[in-house]
Amino acid sequence: MSTELVINSRTADSVAVALLKEGRLSELHYDNSDEFAVGDIYMGKIKKIVPGLNAAFVDVGYEKDAFLHYHDLGPQIKSLNKFTRKTQTGKQRWSLTDFEAEADIDKNGSIDKVLREGHNILVQIAKEPISTKGPRITSELSIAGRYVVLVPFSKRVSVSSKLRDKDEKDRLRRLVKSIRPKGFGVIVRTAAQDCQVADLDSDIQELVEKWKQLHRGIQRVRGPKRILREINRVSALLRDVLNDSFNSIVVDDLDLFNEVKDYMRSIEPEKEKIVKYYQGRVPAFEHYGIERQIKSAFGRSVSMGKGAYLIIEHTEAMHVIDVNSGNRTNSSENQEANALAVNLSAAEEIARQLRLRDMGGIVVVDFIDMHKSENRKKLYEKLKEEMATDRAKHKILPPSRFGLVEITRQRVRPEMAIQTREENPDGNGEVEAPILIVDEIENKLELIAKQEKDKNIYLHLHPFIAAYITKGLFNSMRRKWSKKFKRNLKVIPRDSFKFLEYHFFNDKDEKFEFN
Repeated sequence: MSTELVINSRTADSVAVALLKEGRLSELHYDNSDEFAVGDIYMGKIKKIVPGLNAAFVDVGYEKDAFLHYHDLGPQIKSLNKFTRKTQTGKQRWSLTDFEAEADIDKNGSIDKVLREGHNILVQIAKEPISTKGPRITSELSIAGRYVVLVPFSKRVSVSSKLRDKDEKDRLRRLVKSIRPKGFGVIVRTAAQDCQVADLDSDIQELVEKWKQLHRGIQRVRGPKRILREINRVSALLRDVLNDSFNSIVVDDLDLFNEVKDYMRSIEPEKEKIVKYYQGRVPAFEHYGIERQIKSAFGRSVSMGKGAYLIIEHTEAMHVIDVNSGNRTNSSENQEANALAVNLSAAEEIARQLRLRDMGGIVVVDFIDMHKSENRKKLYEKLKEEMATDRAKHKILPPSRFGLVEITRQRVRPEMAIQTREENPDGNGEVEAPILIVDEIENKLELIAKQEKDKNIYLHLHPFIAAYITKGLFNSMRRKWSKKFKRNLKVIPRDSFKFLEYHFFNDKDEKFEFN
């Protein structure tokens, strides 16, 4: 599978990153260079302790105080606070070799026995501000690299559960134990599979340098202030997803191109050559067809082809996805097979939509009812397979008797919400973007071609959309569709039609009806 990364520098302080797999949009990220990103480490000030919640509210500089629960303090919170105090008084070096750690706190203890209002505390952003809520924070600090994660005040060495090979896990554990700096625990990431000790050691040394930077940053500092920033989202994405399937990284800004090239040189020099500088006149996202994919993927209704589609609704409590077969119907004896085919296709698209929109919390999917238990099992296995590559923590429950599947997915940043509706040129209000209507027309044309024998099909629609479909003598959409569906498609502009109104007719001037 070929994988491409297209980086579009939208403004001076905003970057859009699109991950394409086989040319299809798989992930979309925006890096606005904002503070309070997941992984950032702050010196905060404890504003209020609430024993009833067993939590504290901490000022990290955001308009809303950050939320710190007792279970997010981490067992070594006393050691962290001691290290912070000694560093600020000039009595503590960065190294933990001679540092005397404090005893771990009781996991069922009370927060008012550990923290005091008005004190400074070192915290890390675990969840970005969402809606009216401030950031969710933790004091169990970790510094992530390409292959490992460094955890101060710990002795534990663990390996990612996504690595299934027991021998490989044991090998990596032995290697890391031999190079682990004293006073630090290490979590070995999935990307470390087949790595040699030199690669792991190099990654650890880079993370130790970041720890030194953090140590310098907290000297004589009072909260709230950011001490250490997680790498930007572009570099973080490269760090987390870069693998052998990557064949192209396209950047449209020269400074960013040099930055990405330098980062690639530091983590995987042999892949530096795949970084390319895009200089076309048309914006990069337009050139690679990404803008079109964004508009077709973020609407309330998402087409899956062959008439099937999803309806995605967002409520305060959860996300609800409804799977519809549309006009995709077969004979009654094949109804179960048809439902299975639509559901399997929907499972693939739903996994993609969760990544694209970064949907978190509770997601309930209403699949098409299937009566056979083996088919419900196939659907469950397919959904787990498609979700396996999702980096966010998630859990999937088997389909219920009613065809409902419940999914929980980790939410660490605001959901990606892109407006796909545009101002209605025929009057007040908004309408779906015309590009979505073009996709809808193609899907319905495919249904007509399958179900009807008419050689000629007449498409009546607004002159503006008609012009868009017929533009270009040899490569118009009309010509492409006629060839694809083996029908003679005739486009009839109608001045009386509303902007997005259209209808199909046959030779007898009978209108094709759709449910």
